[in-house]
Amino acid sequence: MIKISLILPEYVDSVWGEIEGYMEKAAEHSYGRYKTEDIKAVILDGSRQLWIAYDDSCVYGAVVTQVFNYPRINALAFHFIGGIEGLKWKTPMLLMLQRFAKDCNCGVIESIGRAGWLKIFGPEGATHKGIFFEIPVE
Repeated sequence: MIKISLILPEYVDSVWGEIEGYMEKAAEHSYGRYKTEDIKAVILDGSRQLWIAYDDSCVYGAVVTQVFNYPRINALAFHFIGGIEGLKWKTPMLLMLQRFAKDCNCGVIESIGRAGWLKIFGPEGATHKGIFFEIPVE
């Protein structure tokens, strides 16, 4: 059975070896904004939360979240997601994140990502709200 756990900053080193590869791949999609060590640093400083999906045999995935306090609503954003067999742990992870978001008085969970995430989270009500793009400064 898949379990979901929030990893407190003081325990990050105990699981980092199992999720570092997942975070390396996630960092590649930040287009130079983050490297793996940067992701670890923001988890260790407490500004982001690390969640893992695991069972007795392995750690299947990891999600890094952050609570944003907008002027009119709080939101839980997930910035980095990585792992294997995502459909196996997607639902329990999302349920846990929804509970955490509610505990933090968040009205929404948000993310910016590749269009493929809409296929993954469409059944949970995700809708296309826009596109993230960038223009180089030369």
